Amino acid sequence: MDADLITTAGELWDADPGWLNTASYGVPPRRAADELQAVLTEWRHGSSDWAPWDTSVARSRAAFARLIGAPVADVSISSTVSQIMSTVATALPPGARVVVPEIEFTSNLFPWAVAARVETVPADRLADAIDGSTSAVAFSLVQSATGQVAPLADIVAAARACDALVIADASQACGWLPVDVSGIDALACAAYKWLMAPRGAAFGYLSPRLRERMRPLAAGWYAGAGEGGSYYGPPLRLAPDARAFDLSPAWFSYVGAAPAIELLNELGVQRVHDHDVALANRFRAGLGLEPADTAIVSVDAPGERLEAAGIRAAVRAGKVRASFHVYTTADDVDRALDALT
Repeated sequence: MDADLITTAGELWDADPGWLNTASYGVPPRRAADELQAVLTEWRHGSSDWAPWDTSVARSRAAFARLIGAPVADVSISSTVSQIMSTVATALPPGARVVVPEIEFTSNLFPWAVAARVETVPADRLADAIDGSTSAVAFSLVQSATGQVAPLADIVAAARACDALVIADASQACGWLPVDVSGIDALACAAYKWLMAPRGAAFGYLSPRLRERMRPLAAGWYAGAGEGGSYYGPPLRLAPDARAFDLSPAWFSYVGAAPAIELLNELGVQRVHDHDVALANRFRAGLGLEPADTAIVSVDAPGERLEAAGIRAAVRAGKVRASFHVYTTADDVDRALDALT
């Protein structure tokens, strides 16, 4: 795709000016909203079977696999990160020690606290805290409150040296940060943020070595060996790949997810990254901050001024959190700076 398209990609969205809150939820591209609305109309009138809607699940799975450089057979579908992580926790041995950053979203903390012995450490010491007693390390590729990007290579190297599982939450990363699952055992991603899908779609990369240790606690008809599901009666017959861990999909969420993720692949995540980070650094520079390689900016600032100026951002951990995505413009950034300076 032409590199210049990223500068005009905003024309593919209907985002109102001032949306700096993709870290809370993403604005869908027009093609995703249109496909979803068409299906909702079918549902309203009962004019279609569900089978055409279900094709969006396979489209979404394939698009997400491409996005993270994974085989399609290693990707499962779900509705939430916490459900994926709770199932991954079945791979842990009794008395497992799981190392987690001190500031970690609870969807990637509570599942480990339920199933194992959790040790929290400062995010910048995560790799150093992994030793022979560590069963797994669980962390966010991008921290939701601060925007800090995890040192993935260092964490993977430390975990591999100790044969510990590497478990990553990519909900604040996939869609703007190039992600490669090499060295990762499990990666979960809620699609309603940077992937700009309706809430209710989530994806899990489950490596073959991890799946050998896992139990599909939520197995149902959609996890069956037959494409399209296993409807009635024994014996147990689960898919031979990551589909064994599928949840029955919320169809409408995947109807919106498929075209959104496909568009990201068309644009190219590296181009999206460069666009997003450039705007984030424009915002940082306007506030006198050093540049950083993240699309999320967390600052001490009067959030009420942004709200009064029609800028939609969030407050997390006591600070204003602004997030910049493909539909964000320089005008959006400058309006926010005018409100704060």
